[in-house]
Amino acid sequence: MIDPDSSAPLVLGIESTCDETGVALVRGRTLLADVVASSMDSHARFGGIVPEVASRAHLEAFVPTLDAALDRAGVALSDVDAVAVAAGPGLVGSLTVGSAAAKALAIGLGVPLYGVNHVIGHVAVDELVHGAFPDQFMALVVSGGHSSLLLVGDIATDVVELGQTLDDAAGEAFDKVGRILGLPYPGGPHVDKLSQQGDREAIRFPRGLSRPKDLERHPYDFSFSGLKTAVARFVEAREDAGEEVPAADVAASFSEAVVDVLVTKTLVACERHGVSTLVIGGGFSANSRLRELAAQRCADAGIEVRIPPIRYCTDNGAMIAALGSAVLRAGLPPSGLEIGTDSGMPLTQVLV
Repeated sequence: MIDPDSSAPLVLGIESTCDETGVALVRGRTLLADVVASSMDSHARFGGIVPEVASRAHLEAFVPTLDAALDRAGVALSDVDAVAVAAGPGLVGSLTVGSAAAKALAIGLGVPLYGVNHVIGHVAVDELVHGAFPDQFMALVVSGGHSSLLLVGDIATDVVELGQTLDDAAGEAFDKVGRILGLPYPGGPHVDKLSQQGDREAIRFPRGLSRPKDLERHPYDFSFSGLKTAVARFVEAREDAGEEVPAADVAASFSEAVVDVLVTKTLVACERHGVSTLVIGGGFSANSRLRELAAQRCADAGIEVRIPPIRYCTDNGAMIAALGSAVLRAGLPPSGLEIGTDSGMPLTQVLV
């Protein structure tokens, strides 16, 4: 049997929006190699990402990461047909490192350059795992900086943003609650692990933007700032009273409040738009309760849910190469070497 991707362009994808340096090679919808170098440990002592530290780490990691990806894929740099790079959103310094590297490679190889949207890449990577997307689907992108609901007709040309977070993103709220509970940075994975030991019904934390009047104005938007504050007040009240804080129950109840809102609003959007497939991506899609509840409720609603393996949920080069490959298939023109970076790149803009 002939591999349908064997004649497709070989796309080199570069990711450098935050603290991961990712380089991957994709041919069609087939992933040949994906290598990631993270500077997370360098930021842990600061309790958060330090942009300058991240930028310097990208500079140091890029060439070794590129070499490792080429070696793993068994291809030469000269075999690359196109270069795709995350042009935004993200940290300006980190984006600039990746963009400069991508431009240099495009010039040196004489191949087209595509500056693509990092957030939409979190959706595109699912094609490398579960195959081609249906004609229309819903996408929930949840991470430390984004909680967005997208209606997708074509991943390269037709993306409509239905809703987004109005304050804290889901992953950001988890990190902040982790700090409140005295957990190591980054807090998200630690809160998730702790929540599995607690009672998710022990504390009824608020569900943001879920009251009838809020649903009229913000049917698909999210808000987790008030929830984070509610957790802080609960913990503070217990500590002021000299009582032990039931950390596992707090983590479980908080997690349930976040995930309940995400899944509920997403399924309402699927029903209203007649969509039968849901793709969930982004760093927070690694959350165990989100995966569990989404699977349960989607099964009950007759909706297929697609979530990439955890290794493709966090930032990586595969998602950028996948989106670059989709852009090529759609026949869109290259971005050109004069493109800049956009820390606030809108989700309706797939390609610069």
